[in-house]
Amino acid sequence: MKPEVLYGYRYWKWRVLAGFCVFYGVNYLGRFNFSLIQPQVIEDLGITAADTGFINSCMFWGFALGDLVHGRLGERFGYRRVVLAGALATAAFNVVASFGDDIASLAIPWAVVGFVNAATWAPGIGLIAQWWSRRERGRAMGWVLTAAGIALLLVWVVSPLVAAEWGWRAALRYPPLLIAVLGVGFWFVARDRPSDVGLPPYSEDDQVSRDAETAAQGRTHGFTAYLHLLSNWRFFVACQVKGLDNVVRYGIVSWAPVYYAQVGGFDLATMAWVTFAYPLGYLLAPLTGGSLSDLVFRSNRSIVVAIAGAASGVLMLCIAASPADHALLAAALLFLGGFSVNLSPVAALAVDLAGRRLAGTASGLLDAHGYVYGALQAWLFGLLAVGSADGWFWVFVAMALSRFVAVGAIWRVRT
Repeated sequence: MKPEVLYGYRYWKWRVLAGFCVFYGVNYLGRFNFSLIQPQVIEDLGITAADTGFINSCMFWGFALGDLVHGRLGERFGYRRVVLAGALATAAFNVVASFGDDIASLAIPWAVVGFVNAATWAPGIGLIAQWWSRRERGRAMGWVLTAAGIALLLVWVVSPLVAAEWGWRAALRYPPLLIAVLGVGFWFVARDRPSDVGLPPYSEDDQVSRDAETAAQGRTHGFTAYLHLLSNWRFFVACQVKGLDNVVRYGIVSWAPVYYAQVGGFDLATMAWVTFAYPLGYLLAPLTGGSLSDLVFRSNRSIVVAIAGAASGVLMLCIAASPADHALLAAALLFLGGFSVNLSPVAALAVDLAGRRLAGTASGLLDAHGYVYGALQAWLFGLLAVGSADGWFWVFVAMALSRFVAVGAIWRVRT
C-alpha cells in the first residue's frame, strides 16, 4: 500500500473500533439491568424467582430473534443505521418496561428490549470485520468484548445503586438513556466500509479466510446466506459452543445476585460488591483470549475456546461446593469464573469461518444460538433453584457440565 493509504487504514480501523467500543461500553445498562434488580422486583411485586426468570427469558428469546434479523439488515441497509435504530429503541422500551406492575406488563416490553438491542451487536461486528483482517481480528474482537466487560461492570455498579436509592423502576428508566446518546455519537464517528472513505478493501492473506471469502461468493442474498453458513459443520458446531458458553456467561449474570442475596443472606449493597467480581474478571479476559489466539496459536481460536471451557467448568463446580455466605471466597470464585468463561474467542471464530461478506449474518446466527441457550437457562435454572432444597447446588453443577460438553464439541473444529 501507498503510505497515505496505509495511514488511512490505520486511522479509520482504530477510529471505527474505538467508536464501537465506547458505545458498547454502556450497552448493558439497557439489557442486563433487570437481572441485577430482581431481588427488589420480587419483593415489590410479590412474585418469585421463577417469575423473574421467565421475564428474563423473554429478553433472551427476543435477542435471539433479533440476532437472526439484524445482522442481515446491517449487510443490506448499512451497519450504522441498524446500530443507531437499536440504540434508540433500547432506551425507549426500557422506559416502557419501567411502568410494568405484573409479569405480563414486564415480560412483553422486556422481550422487545431484547429484540431491538440485538441490533447493536451483529451489525457492529459486521462493521468491525470490514476493517480488521483475520490475522488481527482476535485482538479487535478482544477489544469489543472488553468493552462488553466494561458494560457489565457499569451495569453491575449503576443499576443496584440506582435501585437502592430511587427504586428499581428508576434503574430501568434513566441509565439506558445513555445508550441512545452514544448510539448517535457512533453514527457520526464510524463508517461502514473502507470504500466509504475512499480506501480499497483489504485482502485476506491466509487459506482459511480465502476459502471463506470464495465460498460466500454468490451466497449473500436472502435465505441463501443462512443456508450456506449452517451447512458448514464447523460453523454449526461453533454456534452450539456459543450457546453452551452463554449457559454460564448469562447464567451467572441472571442468578448470582439472587443466589447470594437469598442463600448467602447478603443485602443489596453487599451482594453488589461481591458479585461485582464477576464482571471484573470478564473485563480482563477477552483481550487476553484474542491475543493468545492471534499471537500464540496463529489465529487458531479452538484451542483457546477449549481452555476457557475446561477452566470455567472447574470453577462452577467450586462455586457449587463452597459456602454462599463467605463473601471473599465468593468474590474470588466469581472473578476467576468471569475471567475463564469469557476468555473464549468463539465470536472471532465465527467471522473467520464466514468471511467478511457474511460477517453480520454469521455474528447474528452465532449470537442467536447463544441467546436461545441463554433463554433456556434463565427459565430452567429459575425452576431448578426453587424446585428443591439443594436446587442452587444443581444449578451450578449444570453450568459446569455445559462447559465440559463445549470442550468436547469445539475440539473437533480446530480452526
